[in-house]
Amino acid sequence: MMHEQADSPPAPTTDMPARMQQVFEQQRQTAQAWRSSTLAERQDRLRNMLSWMEQNRNAIHEALYNDFQKPHPETDISEIYPVQAEIKHALRNLRNWMKPRKVSTPLSHVGTSSYIQYEPKGVCLIIAPWNYPFNLQLVPLVSCLAAGCTAILKPAEETPHTAQLLERMVGELFSPREVAVFTGGKEVAQELLKLPFDHIFFTGSPQVGKLVMKAAAEHLSSVTLELGGKSPAIVDYTANLKEAAERIAFGKWLNAGQTCIAPDYVLVHERVSEPLVQELKKAIAKMYGGEGPESKASHDLARIINQRHFERLQRALQQALAAGAELASGGTLAADERFIAPTVLRSVPEDSQLMQEEIFGPILPIRSYRDLAEAVEYVNARPKPLALYLFTDRPELKQEMLQRTSAGGVCVNDTALHYLQPNLPFGGVNWSGMGKAHGHWGFLSFSNEKSVLQQRSGLTSTSMLKPPYSPAVQKMINLLLRYL
Repeated sequence: MMHEQADSPPAPTTDMPARMQQVFEQQRQTAQAWRSSTLAERQDRLRNMLSWMEQNRNAIHEALYNDFQKPHPETDISEIYPVQAEIKHALRNLRNWMKPRKVSTPLSHVGTSSYIQYEPKGVCLIIAPWNYPFNLQLVPLVSCLAAGCTAILKPAEETPHTAQLLERMVGELFSPREVAVFTGGKEVAQELLKLPFDHIFFTGSPQVGKLVMKAAAEHLSSVTLELGGKSPAIVDYTANLKEAAERIAFGKWLNAGQTCIAPDYVLVHERVSEPLVQELKKAIAKMYGGEGPESKASHDLARIINQRHFERLQRALQQALAAGAELASGGTLAADERFIAPTVLRSVPEDSQLMQEEIFGPILPIRSYRDLAEAVEYVNARPKPLALYLFTDRPELKQEMLQRTSAGGVCVNDTALHYLQPNLPFGGVNWSGMGKAHGHWGFLSFSNEKSVLQQRSGLTSTSMLKPPYSPAVQKMINLLLRYL
Protein backbone atom coordinates (compact mmCIF):
# COMPACT_ATOMS: atom_id res chain seq x y z
CA MET A 1 0.00 0.00 0.00
CA MET A 2 2.47 2.61 -1.13
CA HIS A 3 1.56 6.03 -2.39
CA GLU A 4 1.02 6.48 -6.10
CA GLN A 5 4.07 8.57 -6.90
CA ALA A 6 7.56 7.78 -5.71
CA ASP A 7 8.21 11.34 -4.62
CA SER A 8 10.68 11.97 -1.85
CA PRO A 9 9.45 14.04 1.10
CA PRO A 10 10.49 17.67 1.39
CA ALA A 11 13.96 18.25 2.69
CA PRO A 12 13.96 18.45 6.50
CA THR A 13 13.95 21.99 7.85
CA THR A 14 13.58 23.54 11.27
CA ASP A 15 11.59 26.36 9.68
CA MET A 16 8.05 25.01 10.06
CA PRO A 17 6.32 27.78 8.05
CA ALA A 18 8.76 27.24 5.19
CA ARG A 19 8.11 23.51 5.20
CA MET A 20 4.37 24.12 5.24
CA GLN A 21 4.69 26.45 2.27
CA GLN A 22 6.81 23.88 0.44
CA VAL A 23 4.29 21.07 0.98
CA PHE A 24 1.42 23.38 0.08
CA GLU A 25 3.02 24.34 -3.24
CA GLN A 26 3.73 20.70 -4.04
CA GLN A 27 0.12 19.81 -3.30
CA ARG A 28 -1.04 22.62 -5.58
CA GLN A 29 0.79 20.92 -8.44
CA THR A 30 -0.70 17.56 -7.54
CA ALA A 31 -4.17 19.08 -7.22
CA GLN A 32 -3.89 20.34 -10.81
CA ALA A 33 -3.01 16.85 -11.99
CA TRP A 34 -5.78 15.28 -9.89
CA ARG A 35 -8.44 17.47 -11.51
CA SER A 36 -8.59 14.80 -14.23
CA SER A 37 -8.23 11.85 -11.84
CA THR A 38 -10.31 8.84 -12.80
CA LEU A 39 -12.83 6.89 -10.77
CA ALA A 40 -10.39 4.00 -10.51
CA GLU A 41 -7.60 6.21 -9.19
CA ARG A 42 -9.79 7.70 -6.48
CA GLN A 43 -11.14 4.30 -5.52
CA ASP A 44 -7.61 2.92 -5.22
CA ARG A 45 -6.69 5.61 -2.70
CA LEU A 46 -9.74 4.79 -0.62
CA ARG A 47 -9.17 1.02 -0.84
CA ASN A 48 -5.60 1.50 0.35
CA MET A 49 -6.87 3.38 3.39
CA LEU A 50 -9.35 0.63 4.15
CA SER A 51 -6.71 -2.07 3.82
CA TRP A 52 -4.31 -0.19 6.10
CA MET A 53 -6.96 0.12 8.79
CA GLU A 54 -7.80 -3.57 8.61
CA GLN A 55 -4.14 -4.51 8.98
CA ASN A 56 -3.48 -2.04 11.80
CA ARG A 57 -6.59 -2.42 13.95
CA ASN A 58 -4.58 -3.35 17.04
CA ALA A 59 -2.33 -0.31 16.61
CA ILE A 60 -5.41 1.93 16.45
CA HIS A 61 -6.73 0.32 19.66
CA GLU A 62 -3.42 0.90 21.40
CA ALA A 63 -3.09 4.53 20.34
CA LEU A 64 -6.58 5.46 21.55
CA TYR A 65 -6.14 3.59 24.81
CA ASN A 66 -2.82 5.29 25.48
CA ASP A 67 -4.36 8.71 24.88
CA PHE A 68 -7.37 8.38 27.20
CA GLN A 69 -8.06 4.74 28.02
CA LYS A 70 -10.73 4.39 25.37
CA PRO A 71 -12.05 0.79 25.58
CA HIS A 72 -11.20 -1.31 22.53
CA PRO A 73 -14.86 -2.08 21.66
CA GLU A 74 -15.64 1.64 21.90
CA THR A 75 -12.73 2.36 19.56
CA ASP A 76 -14.16 -0.18 17.13
CA ILE A 77 -17.64 1.34 17.05
CA SER A 78 -16.79 5.04 17.38
CA GLU A 79 -13.40 5.40 15.67
CA ILE A 80 -12.81 2.55 13.22
CA TYR A 81 -16.30 1.65 12.04
CA PRO A 82 -17.36 5.20 11.02
CA VAL A 83 -14.28 5.57 8.81
CA GLN A 84 -14.62 2.11 7.26
CA ALA A 85 -18.34 2.66 6.64
CA GLU A 86 -17.61 6.04 5.03
CA ILE A 87 -15.02 4.45 2.71
CA LYS A 88 -17.28 1.58 1.72
CA HIS A 89 -20.20 3.94 1.08
CA ALA A 90 -17.99 6.14 -1.12
CA LEU A 91 -16.69 3.15 -3.06
CA ARG A 92 -20.25 2.04 -3.81
CA ASN A 93 -21.49 5.47 -4.86
CA LEU A 94 -18.53 7.40 -6.22
CA ARG A 95 -19.24 6.56 -9.85
CA ASN A 96 -22.65 8.25 -9.63
CA TRP A 97 -21.34 11.19 -7.58
CA MET A 98 -18.68 11.99 -10.19
CA LYS A 99 -21.05 11.89 -13.17
CA PRO A 100 -22.09 15.25 -14.62
CA ARG A 101 -25.74 15.87 -13.72
CA LYS A 102 -28.01 17.03 -16.51
CA VAL A 103 -30.60 19.68 -15.71
CA SER A 104 -33.84 20.52 -17.53
CA THR A 105 -34.06 23.35 -20.04
CA PRO A 106 -36.74 26.04 -19.59
CA LEU A 107 -38.57 27.48 -22.60
CA SER A 108 -36.52 30.67 -22.37
CA HIS A 109 -33.39 28.59 -23.10
CA VAL A 110 -34.73 26.36 -25.86
CA GLY A 111 -31.85 25.09 -27.97
CA THR A 112 -29.36 24.94 -25.13
CA SER A 113 -28.27 22.02 -23.00
CA SER A 114 -27.02 22.34 -19.40
CA TYR A 115 -25.38 20.20 -16.78
CA ILE A 116 -23.44 20.38 -13.52
CA GLN A 117 -19.86 19.16 -13.52
CA TYR A 118 -18.22 18.24 -10.22
CA GLU A 119 -14.61 19.33 -9.99
CA PRO A 120 -12.24 19.03 -7.01
CA LYS A 121 -11.74 22.25 -5.07
CA GLY A 122 -7.98 21.68 -4.79
CA VAL A 123 -5.74 21.79 -1.73
CA CYS A 124 -7.65 21.29 1.53
CA LEU A 125 -6.90 21.61 5.23
CA ILE A 126 -8.54 19.23 7.73
CA ILE A 127 -8.23 20.14 11.41
CA ALA A 128 -9.42 17.46 13.84
CA PRO A 129 -10.28 17.59 17.57
CA TRP A 130 -9.11 15.30 20.34
CA ASN A 131 -12.35 13.61 21.38
CA TYR A 132 -12.54 11.26 18.36
CA PRO A 133 -9.09 11.92 16.92
CA PHE A 134 -9.01 9.05 14.43
CA ASN A 135 -12.61 9.20 13.20
CA LEU A 136 -12.87 12.98 12.90
CA GLN A 137 -9.55 13.27 11.06
CA LEU A 138 -10.19 10.54 8.52
CA VAL A 139 -13.91 10.76 7.72
CA PRO A 140 -13.38 14.20 6.11
CA LEU A 141 -10.27 12.84 4.37
CA VAL A 142 -12.41 10.13 2.75
CA SER A 143 -14.68 12.81 1.27
CA CYS A 144 -11.67 14.89 0.28
CA LEU A 145 -10.03 12.02 -1.62
CA ALA A 146 -13.33 10.94 -3.16
CA ALA A 147 -13.70 14.46 -4.56
CA GLY A 148 -10.17 14.33 -6.01
CA CYS A 149 -8.52 16.82 -3.64
CA THR A 150 -5.18 16.82 -1.84
CA ALA A 151 -5.04 17.42 1.90
CA ILE A 152 -2.96 18.65 4.80
CA LEU A 153 -4.05 17.16 8.13
CA LYS A 154 -3.65 18.77 11.55
CA PRO A 155 -4.35 16.23 14.34
CA ALA A 156 -5.09 17.32 17.89
CA GLU A 157 -2.07 17.80 20.13
CA GLU A 158 -4.02 16.45 23.14
CA THR A 159 -3.91 12.94 21.65
CA PRO A 160 -0.23 12.49 20.70
CA HIS A 161 -0.34 8.70 20.29
CA THR A 162 -3.16 8.92 17.76
CA ALA A 163 -1.45 11.84 16.02
CA GLN A 164 1.70 9.76 15.68
CA LEU A 165 -0.34 6.85 14.31
CA LEU A 166 -2.01 9.12 11.73
CA GLU A 167 1.38 10.44 10.70
CA ARG A 168 2.62 6.89 10.15
CA MET A 169 -0.52 5.88 8.29
CA VAL A 170 -0.37 8.83 5.91
CA GLY A 171 3.37 8.38 5.40
CA GLU A 172 2.85 4.75 4.36
CA LEU A 173 -0.05 5.52 2.00
CA PHE A 174 0.74 8.86 0.39
CA SER A 175 3.45 11.19 -0.77
CA PRO A 176 3.52 14.55 1.09
CA ARG A 177 2.55 16.15 -2.20
CA GLU A 178 -0.74 14.20 -1.96
CA VAL A 179 -1.56 14.05 1.76
CA ALA A 180 0.62 15.40 4.57
CA VAL A 181 0.37 15.62 8.36
CA PHE A 182 1.60 18.46 10.55
CA THR A 183 1.55 17.76 14.29
CA GLY A 184 1.91 20.18 17.16
CA GLY A 185 0.00 22.75 19.15
CA LYS A 186 -2.19 25.68 18.21
CA GLU A 187 0.76 27.56 16.75
CA VAL A 188 0.95 24.90 14.00
CA ALA A 189 -2.73 25.38 13.20
CA GLN A 190 -2.27 29.15 13.17
CA GLU A 191 0.58 28.89 10.64
CA LEU A 192 -1.41 26.51 8.44
CA LEU A 193 -4.37 28.87 8.45
CA LYS A 194 -2.20 31.56 6.87
CA LEU A 195 -2.04 29.51 3.66
CA PRO A 196 -4.60 30.05 0.87
CA PHE A 197 -6.37 26.69 1.03
CA ASP A 198 -9.19 25.98 -1.39
CA HIS A 199 -11.28 24.48 1.41
CA ILE A 200 -10.95 24.14 5.18
CA PHE A 201 -12.74 21.45 7.16
CA PHE A 202 -12.66 22.16 10.89
CA THR A 203 -14.14 20.14 13.74
CA GLY A 204 -14.05 21.68 17.20
CA SER A 205 -15.58 24.30 19.44
CA PRO A 206 -17.64 27.26 18.23
CA GLN A 207 -15.09 29.64 19.78
CA VAL A 208 -12.21 28.23 17.73
CA GLY A 209 -14.51 27.85 14.72
CA LYS A 210 -14.87 31.63 14.67
CA LEU A 211 -11.08 32.01 14.47
CA VAL A 212 -10.89 29.48 11.64
CA MET A 213 -13.60 31.32 9.75
CA LYS A 214 -11.78 34.65 10.19
CA ALA A 215 -8.56 33.14 8.87
CA ALA A 216 -10.39 31.57 5.92
CA ALA A 217 -11.91 34.95 5.07
CA GLU A 218 -8.45 36.35 4.38
CA HIS A 219 -8.22 34.04 1.36
CA LEU A 220 -11.97 33.62 0.76
CA SER A 221 -11.47 29.91 1.40
CA SER A 222 -14.68 27.92 1.69
CA VAL A 223 -15.22 26.23 5.03
CA THR A 224 -17.04 23.34 6.65
CA LEU A 225 -17.37 23.90 10.39
CA GLU A 226 -18.44 20.96 12.55
CA LEU A 227 -18.94 22.56 15.95
CA GLY A 228 -21.03 21.67 19.00
CA GLY A 229 -23.36 23.14 21.57
CA LYS A 230 -25.81 22.03 24.21
CA SER A 231 -27.81 19.22 22.57
CA PRO A 232 -31.06 18.53 24.45
CA ALA A 233 -32.85 15.24 25.03
CA ILE A 234 -36.60 15.75 25.47
CA VAL A 235 -38.56 12.96 27.15
CA ASP A 236 -42.34 13.01 26.77
CA TYR A 237 -44.65 11.27 29.28
CA THR A 238 -45.57 8.74 26.55
CA ALA A 239 -41.98 7.59 26.06
CA ASN A 240 -40.78 4.09 26.95
CA LEU A 241 -38.74 5.21 29.95
CA LYS A 242 -36.51 2.14 30.19
CA GLU A 243 -35.53 2.40 26.53
CA ALA A 244 -35.16 6.17 26.73
CA ALA A 245 -32.89 5.92 29.76
CA GLU A 246 -30.67 3.24 28.22
CA ARG A 247 -30.33 5.12 24.94
CA ILE A 248 -29.67 8.44 26.64
CA ALA A 249 -27.10 6.74 28.89
CA PHE A 250 -25.28 5.26 25.91
CA GLY A 251 -25.22 8.53 23.99
CA LYS A 252 -24.17 10.51 27.05
CA TRP A 253 -21.47 8.32 28.57
CA LEU A 254 -19.91 7.06 25.35
CA ASN A 255 -16.33 8.35 25.47
CA ALA A 256 -17.04 9.62 29.00
CA GLY A 257 -19.39 12.25 27.63
CA GLN A 258 -16.68 13.81 25.47
CA THR A 259 -18.85 13.73 22.36
CA CYS A 260 -20.10 16.72 20.39
CA ILE A 261 -23.53 15.11 19.88
CA ALA A 262 -23.89 13.75 23.41
CA PRO A 263 -27.13 14.71 25.18
CA ASP A 264 -25.99 17.75 27.14
CA TYR A 265 -29.10 17.99 29.30
CA VAL A 266 -32.50 16.29 29.60
CA LEU A 267 -35.88 17.99 29.56
CA VAL A 268 -38.40 15.50 30.96
CA HIS A 269 -42.14 15.90 31.47
CA GLU A 270 -42.86 16.41 35.16
CA ARG A 271 -45.16 13.36 35.20
CA VAL A 272 -42.23 11.02 34.55
CA SER A 273 -39.25 12.96 35.90
CA GLU A 274 -38.54 10.76 38.90
CA PRO A 275 -39.18 7.44 37.08
CA LEU A 276 -36.72 8.52 34.36
CA VAL A 277 -34.03 9.28 36.93
CA GLN A 278 -34.51 5.82 38.45
CA GLU A 279 -34.24 4.20 35.03
CA LEU A 280 -31.07 6.20 34.29
CA LYS A 281 -29.52 4.90 37.52
CA LYS A 282 -30.40 1.34 36.50
CA ALA A 283 -28.92 1.89 33.03
CA ILE A 284 -25.67 3.25 34.49
CA ALA A 285 -25.38 0.31 36.87
CA LYS A 286 -26.03 -2.15 34.05
CA MET A 287 -23.54 -0.59 31.64
CA TYR A 288 -20.72 0.30 34.05
CA GLY A 289 -21.08 -2.10 36.99
CA GLY A 290 -22.52 0.45 39.39
CA GLU A 291 -23.78 4.01 39.60
CA GLY A 292 -21.12 5.28 42.01
CA PRO A 293 -17.51 4.39 42.92
CA GLU A 294 -18.00 0.90 41.46
CA SER A 295 -17.93 2.32 37.93
CA LYS A 296 -14.27 3.22 38.42
CA ALA A 297 -13.41 -0.46 37.96
CA SER A 298 -15.31 -0.66 34.68
CA HIS A 299 -13.26 -1.41 31.58
CA ASP A 300 -15.98 0.17 29.47
CA LEU A 301 -15.67 3.78 30.61
CA ALA A 302 -13.07 6.11 29.12
CA ARG A 303 -11.21 8.77 31.11
CA ILE A 304 -11.16 12.55 30.79
CA ILE A 305 -8.63 13.57 28.17
CA ASN A 306 -6.29 15.62 30.39
CA GLN A 307 -5.92 17.31 33.77
CA ARG A 308 -7.13 20.69 32.52
CA HIS A 309 -10.45 19.30 31.36
CA PHE A 310 -10.78 17.18 34.51
CA GLU A 311 -10.36 20.27 36.66
CA ARG A 312 -12.82 22.22 34.51
CA LEU A 313 -15.48 19.56 35.03
CA GLN A 314 -14.66 19.21 38.71
CA ARG A 315 -15.11 22.96 39.24
CA ALA A 316 -18.38 23.00 37.30
CA LEU A 317 -19.77 20.09 39.34
CA GLN A 318 -18.70 21.58 42.67
CA GLN A 319 -20.14 24.96 41.71
CA ALA A 320 -23.51 23.43 40.78
CA LEU A 321 -23.72 21.39 44.00
CA ALA A 322 -22.76 24.40 46.11
CA ALA A 323 -25.51 26.42 44.40
CA GLY A 324 -28.20 23.87 45.26
CA ALA A 325 -28.05 21.15 42.58
CA GLU A 326 -29.13 17.73 43.84
CA LEU A 327 -26.90 14.71 43.19
CA ALA A 328 -29.12 11.92 41.92
CA SER A 329 -26.37 9.51 40.87
CA GLY A 330 -22.60 9.32 40.60
CA GLY A 331 -20.44 12.24 41.67
CA THR A 332 -17.31 10.15 42.33
CA LEU A 333 -14.07 11.73 41.09
CA ALA A 334 -10.46 10.52 41.10
CA ALA A 335 -7.90 13.09 39.97
CA ASP A 336 -5.04 10.57 39.73
CA GLU A 337 -6.90 8.69 36.97
CA ARG A 338 -8.86 11.66 35.58
CA PHE A 339 -11.95 9.63 36.40
CA ILE A 340 -15.46 11.02 36.79
CA ALA A 341 -18.30 8.57 37.39
CA PRO A 342 -21.45 8.88 35.26
CA THR A 343 -23.26 11.62 37.13
CA VAL A 344 -26.91 12.72 37.11
CA LEU A 345 -28.01 16.01 38.67
CA ARG A 346 -31.41 17.47 39.46
CA SER A 347 -32.30 21.13 40.08
CA VAL A 348 -29.16 22.58 38.50
CA PRO A 349 -29.28 26.40 38.69
CA GLU A 350 -29.79 28.04 35.32
CA ASP A 351 -26.87 30.43 35.80
CA SER A 352 -24.41 27.62 36.57
CA GLN A 353 -21.59 26.69 34.23
CA LEU A 354 -23.19 23.30 33.58
CA MET A 355 -26.30 24.97 32.14
CA GLN A 356 -24.54 27.83 30.34
CA GLU A 357 -21.70 25.99 28.58
CA GLU A 358 -21.36 22.71 26.68
CA ILE A 359 -20.45 20.17 29.36
CA PHE A 360 -18.32 17.80 27.28
CA GLY A 361 -18.04 15.32 30.12
CA PRO A 362 -19.98 12.60 31.99
CA ILE A 363 -22.35 14.94 33.88
CA LEU A 364 -26.04 15.03 32.95
CA PRO A 365 -28.43 17.69 34.31
CA ILE A 366 -32.14 16.78 34.42
CA ARG A 367 -34.80 19.48 34.21
CA SER A 368 -38.56 18.91 34.22
CA TYR A 369 -41.16 20.76 32.15
CA ARG A 370 -44.95 21.05 32.37
CA ASP A 371 -46.00 21.25 28.73
CA LEU A 372 -44.54 21.24 25.24
CA ALA A 373 -44.61 25.02 24.93
CA GLU A 374 -42.27 25.32 27.91
CA ALA A 375 -39.82 22.77 26.44
CA VAL A 376 -39.86 24.47 23.03
CA GLU A 377 -39.28 27.88 24.59
CA TYR A 378 -36.37 26.53 26.65
CA VAL A 379 -34.64 25.02 23.60
CA ASN A 380 -35.26 28.04 21.37
CA ALA A 381 -33.86 30.46 23.95
CA ARG A 382 -30.42 28.90 23.39
CA PRO A 383 -28.12 28.67 20.35
CA LYS A 384 -29.25 26.09 17.81
CA PRO A 385 -27.81 22.70 18.87
CA LEU A 386 -25.90 20.19 16.80
CA ALA A 387 -28.40 17.48 17.74
CA LEU A 388 -31.82 17.23 19.32
CA TYR A 389 -33.18 13.99 20.78
CA LEU A 390 -36.89 13.41 21.26
CA PHE A 391 -38.44 10.44 23.06
CA THR A 392 -42.17 10.09 22.49
CA ASP A 393 -44.88 7.79 21.20
CA ARG A 394 -46.96 10.71 19.93
CA PRO A 395 -46.48 11.37 16.18
CA GLU A 396 -48.08 14.79 16.49
CA LEU A 397 -45.54 15.78 19.15
CA LYS A 398 -42.70 14.73 16.87
CA GLN A 399 -44.03 16.88 14.03
CA GLU A 400 -44.54 19.85 16.32
CA MET A 401 -40.99 19.66 17.70
CA LEU A 402 -39.53 19.32 14.21
CA GLN A 403 -41.43 22.39 13.04
CA ARG A 404 -40.92 24.60 16.08
CA THR A 405 -37.23 23.97 16.85
CA SER A 406 -34.02 24.04 14.83
CA ALA A 407 -31.04 21.68 15.14
CA GLY A 408 -28.35 20.25 12.93
CA GLY A 409 -29.90 16.78 13.20
CA VAL A 410 -32.69 15.03 15.08
CA CYS A 411 -33.03 11.52 16.48
CA VAL A 412 -36.46 10.32 17.56
CA ASN A 413 -36.39 7.64 20.28
CA ASP A 414 -32.61 7.25 20.14
CA THR A 415 -29.37 9.21 20.44
CA ALA A 416 -26.32 9.71 18.21
CA LEU A 417 -27.44 7.10 15.66
CA HIS A 418 -28.01 9.65 12.89
CA TYR A 419 -24.24 10.26 12.78
CA LEU A 420 -23.75 6.74 11.39
CA GLN A 421 -26.47 6.95 8.70
CA PRO A 422 -24.45 7.47 5.48
CA ASN A 423 -27.48 8.66 3.51
CA LEU A 424 -28.07 11.60 5.85
CA PRO A 425 -26.08 14.85 5.87
CA PHE A 426 -24.32 15.56 9.15
CA GLY A 427 -23.64 19.05 10.42
CA GLY A 428 -24.84 21.93 12.52
CA VAL A 429 -26.68 25.18 12.01
CA ASN A 430 -25.35 28.62 12.95
CA TRP A 431 -23.61 28.26 16.34
CA SER A 432 -23.34 24.48 15.98
CA GLY A 433 -21.79 24.47 12.53
CA MET A 434 -21.79 25.38 8.88
CA GLY A 435 -21.90 23.04 5.90
CA LYS A 436 -22.62 19.33 5.80
CA ALA A 437 -20.48 16.19 5.83
CA HIS A 438 -20.66 12.43 5.28
CA GLY A 439 -21.51 10.50 2.14
CA HIS A 440 -22.63 12.53 -0.85
CA TRP A 441 -22.71 15.73 1.21
CA GLY A 442 -19.06 15.25 2.16
CA PHE A 443 -18.18 14.77 -1.52
CA LEU A 444 -20.04 18.00 -2.35
CA SER A 445 -18.24 19.91 0.41
CA PHE A 446 -14.90 19.26 -1.28
CA SER A 447 -16.26 19.76 -4.83
CA ASN A 448 -17.08 22.80 -6.92
CA GLU A 449 -20.43 22.36 -8.61
CA LYS A 450 -19.54 23.95 -11.93
CA SER A 451 -22.43 25.07 -14.15
CA VAL A 452 -22.02 24.29 -17.84
CA LEU A 453 -24.40 25.58 -20.57
CA GLN A 454 -23.90 24.76 -24.22
CA GLN A 455 -25.57 26.87 -26.90
CA ARG A 456 -26.25 25.65 -30.41
CA SER A 457 -25.03 27.46 -33.52
CA GLY A 458 -27.28 29.57 -35.72
CA LEU A 459 -30.53 31.28 -34.72
CA THR A 460 -31.23 30.95 -31.00
CA SER A 461 -33.87 32.10 -28.55
CA THR A 462 -31.64 34.94 -27.37
CA SER A 463 -30.77 36.22 -30.84
CA MET A 464 -33.95 38.27 -30.95
CA LEU A 465 -33.28 39.96 -27.60
CA LYS A 466 -30.05 41.78 -28.43
CA PRO A 467 -29.52 45.47 -29.26
CA PRO A 468 -30.57 47.51 -31.00
CA TYR A 469 -33.73 47.44 -28.87
CA SER A 470 -36.24 48.07 -31.59
CA PRO A 471 -40.02 47.96 -31.03
CA ALA A 472 -39.96 44.37 -32.27
CA VAL A 473 -37.32 43.44 -29.70
CA GLN A 474 -39.29 45.19 -26.96
CA LYS A 475 -42.33 43.19 -27.98
CA MET A 476 -40.35 39.96 -27.63
CA ILE A 477 -39.13 41.09 -24.19
CA ASN A 478 -42.72 41.84 -23.13
CA LEU A 479 -43.78 38.35 -24.20
CA LEU A 480 -40.87 36.87 -22.26
CA LEU A 481 -41.81 38.74 -19.08
CA ARG A 482 -45.45 37.83 -19.42
CA TYR A 483 -45.36 34.14 -20.34
CA LEU A 484 -41.98 32.67 -19.36
